[in-house]
Amino acid sequence: MAGIINNNLLAQVGFIVRDIEVTKRKFAEFFGVPVPDHFDGGKYEVTGTTVEGQPAPDANCWMAFFDVGPGIQIELIQPNGVKSTWQDFLDQHGEGIHHIAFQVKGMDEKIASCESFGMKCVQRGKYGGGNGEYAYMDAHGDLKCLIELLENY
Repeated sequence: MAGIINNNLLAQVGFIVRDIEVTKRKFAEFFGVPVPDHFDGGKYEVTGTTVEGQPAPDANCWMAFFDVGPGIQIELIQPNGVKSTWQDFLDQHGEGIHHIAFQVKGMDEKIASCESFGMKCVQRGKYGGGNGEYAYMDAHGDLKCLIELLENY
């Protein structure tokens, strides 16, 4: 039986944090690794971020990543205070696990499959200079979390 996204390999667990500097230092200490750099989510001209289907040129964040296994990352996200799924999570729930992510092929098709399953696309954009795309699918009703779809071109 085929699944909704046809890929059960976890790629990432994302956490929303208030202070990326403090949190990335704690994770680095916990893992016994160097403290990673952090960077912003990119310019709107590249990301084309949409939130709830509307252009969101000011929605951004700071991010840091830890590789914790073959192909698996911990992502730390500090929202910038502007409406986004990141800021909404922080405002409603505080810090914590925001999403689990999976690599996919055929983003539009996978979003449609998730929507048929009852999920809603709440944020979408490009990353990595435009060579990748993400979509956050609200699956709180059935799966109790956000699912992030990631596609590298």
